[in-house]
Amino acid sequence: MSDPVLGETDLGAAMSGPSAPDWKLVDGALVKTVTCAGFVGSLAFVNEVGALAQAADHHPDIDIRYNQVKLSLVTHDSGGITQKDIDLATRIDGVSAGVK
Repeated sequence: MSDPVLGETDLGAAMSGPSAPDWKLVDGALVKTVTCAGFVGSLAFVNEVGALAQAADHHPDIDIRYNQVKLSLVTHDSGGITQKDIDLATRIDGVSAGVK
């Protein structure tokens, strides 16, 4: 069973305020680009993100370009952004491994 997609009001509330994830809405997904300490830093960051994703059973799209890691979160089987995306984005914001 898929999770409910957040409506515009709920999504706006989830993306504002002091505890909101530091991500942007881009083409219907939550997106964040992180600058890391070189390629090895990018790998360390992605490994930490991967552990969080596995624990949440929810996986972001990840693109590594040397010292830049671009993450994108959307609940594909729901067809939009759900609370799972907000929760994982917030946990990912706490990852400091490899970050410049």
